[in-house]
Amino acid sequence: LRPVRLQLELLKAELVQQEQGVESTVVVFGSARFKAPDAAEAMLRDAVASGDEAAIARARQMVKNAQWYEQARRFGELVTREADALGEPVIVATGGGPGIMEAGNRGAFDAGGRSMGMSIFLPFEEAPNPYITPELCFQFHYFAIRKMHFLMRAVALVSFPGGLGTLDELFEVLTLTQ
Repeated sequence: LRPVRLQLELLKAELVQQEQGVESTVVVFGSARFKAPDAAEAMLRDAVASGDEAAIARARQMVKNAQWYEQARRFGELVTREADALGEPVIVATGGGPGIMEAGNRGAFDAGGRSMGMSIFLPFEEAPNPYITPELCFQFHYFAIRKMHFLMRAVALVSFPGGLGTLDELFEVLTLTQ
């Protein structure tokens, strides 16, 4: 029944997006590990209080990387506000998880707009972030179907710093574009 499951996973998200009027997306890729500035600062305070030098070094790096979270949040907000001002039906789409993905969805949320999250079922992964428009929160079982949905309505793609998952998504886009 795997072929049926693949087809249903492709079709369900497609039908929901049609029903919700999703015509164009700006896709945001990036690290799931980056924290919001306030959360990173709290980590640093806790690490300093503990006196653990390794934890302090990790927390300092988190504070440094928090700039990317803030940039992604501002980007999501800018895309949402400008699309609304222009009357364009463009929404922010992310992988639906924490970090940069959360920041992109949060920016759209802060601007009063909708955003889409396309997460994947993985062991030990967090639930979709709370800033996704509930009707546009999808959870996929297959990476290939998820990647197809990233591109089916994409008019632009932004890749923030990330790890292997971000590189995988970015190179898949480059391959399919080619």
